[in-house]
Amino acid sequence: MADVDPIKQPRSFGARSSELALRVASAVVLVPLAIVTAYVGGWPFAVFWSAAALGVLWEWMSLVTEADRRALLVAAGACLVLTLALLIFGYLLAAVIVLAMGVLAAAALAPAARRAWVAAGLPYAGAIAFAPIVLRSGGEEGFLAILFLFATVWATDICAYFTGRAIGGPKLMPSVSPKKTWSGALGGTVAAVVAALAVAKASGLGGWFALAPLAVLLSVTAQAGDLFESFLKRKFGAKDSSHLIPGHGGLMDRLDGFVAASVVAALIGLARGGFQAPGRGLMVW
Repeated sequence: MADVDPIKQPRSFGARSSELALRVASAVVLVPLAIVTAYVGGWPFAVFWSAAALGVLWEWMSLVTEADRRALLVAAGACLVLTLALLIFGYLLAAVIVLAMGVLAAAALAPAARRAWVAAGLPYAGAIAFAPIVLRSGGEEGFLAILFLFATVWATDICAYFTGRAIGGPKLMPSVSPKKTWSGALGGTVAAVVAALAVAKASGLGGWFALAPLAVLLSVTAQAGDLFESFLKRKFGAKDSSHLIPGHGGLMDRLDGFVAASVVAALIGLARGGFQAPGRGLMVW
């Protein structure tokens, strides 16, 4: 399908205020739930992010496939459930193999014109569960790693939004996301560093000269993930990935930056701490 620029109707101040109120109300519910499950860890945390992954898979397939998507959704959904079950029970290699087989199966079922996009949905959705679950597996340091990730991504998202609206200026990538500005991107990155270091200080962690650049990297990665999802919606002519979250659109609209940042964070944690202590690998420098 050719790129489509969704028609945007001008919104009144009242409409914008109402949308902001819905965003705040949704955040009041979802943010504590995310933090509590991260604190508890174990299967509640795994189930929380597995449910998010399944929701994202449904949104992705609904976005990139044509009208008849039932066979694809059933096959991809079954593969993702099995993959996540293997991950939760500690069979990481088997989970990766099943996911790879699912990608091949989804590609085989998809129309030729959209085969690559359909196949990409499984690893994208899987990453939303894989990265947080792997990162959280490291005990207390795993919980701190998740808090650090939350703080970085949420501060980026919130402050980029308000800084961009308050200051404006040159657009970041107008062909992909007309509203995003360089001022918002910079404001979000600065806020991410402040939030990340606040988590580190509250947790008694040192290594700030390493954690600050890490926060910059994760913030930039989160913004790149946001831009990618904007590109995807523009390509397939959608304003939101779905309407699951009042005021926010869909899960992909809220998790686009998080999935990108969490993958980078998990890879850094694994590279430095191995599978035994990925949280420590991310947080202790």
